[in-house]
Amino acid sequence: MIDAAEDTDFPPDKPYLDYPGYEDIVVDYLLRNFSDENGEVRIDFVLGTHAHSDHIGGFDTVINHPKISVKTAYLKPYIEEEIVKFERKRWDNLEVYNQMLDAIKSNNVELIESFDKETVFLGEWRITFYNGKHKKRRKTVGENINSVVTLAEAYGKRFLLAADMNYLDGDERIIADEVKKVDVLKVGHHGYIGSTSTYFTKVLNPEYAVVCNNKWRIYPDVRSKLTNIAHAEIYATADVNGVIMEVKENSDIVITKNIM
Repeated sequence: MIDAAEDTDFPPDKPYLDYPGYEDIVVDYLLRNFSDENGEVRIDFVLGTHAHSDHIGGFDTVINHPKISVKTAYLKPYIEEEIVKFERKRWDNLEVYNQMLDAIKSNNVELIESFDKETVFLGEWRITFYNGKHKKRRKTVGENINSVVTLAEAYGKRFLLAADMNYLDGDERIIADEVKKVDVLKVGHHGYIGSTSTYFTKVLNPEYAVVCNNKWRIYPDVRSKLTNIAHAEIYATADVNGVIMEVKENSDIVITKNIM
């Protein structure tokens, strides 16, 4: 399980972070779709891509749930002093990071904090993590740049999940050179400005692009690159009510919309 959506919690001194939370929806989806005969869900690993509440805010609820057990958690350290002052003062990065970390420790989940280019196998799936260790940046940055990017491969198909990765410190270029061509790209940072460079788009050249956003909110430059460089078919999850992309042996990618 990679990321767990926005949560309802927010620090008392930051009432402007009173966003709609989705942790109960995520838990309900897990229980409805992945429960065993005892109504329990067993997760091989969870990955918190970076310490923003819309990505890891729901993980404490998932990990603490009595019907859900997690074997391993991949979570890089969050170094507050290396993050720009705006985020430190206005956002709850540290709070959601500590909530997830506390849930991991209190439930005796194996914690792995450095896992760059580590590969794990789940059945036929080969999963490789990029940008999976703490990296000292040349200047103070926003947390998005620390996003872990995940390559999932099975049956000859390749899916790259870019979390909120951007191109401000060269990481997109490094990852593109490592990964090369993919079939599906989960677009970085919801398709906003600063993500999905021309080089990244050309090298990956995805057939499908999934964006966690409304299509009209995708930054025009990003949409143009995906359409005119990669000629990708774009799926905006907020417009299609969620999407599943499934691949099996000797088959094309099967796409299902309206899953929520």
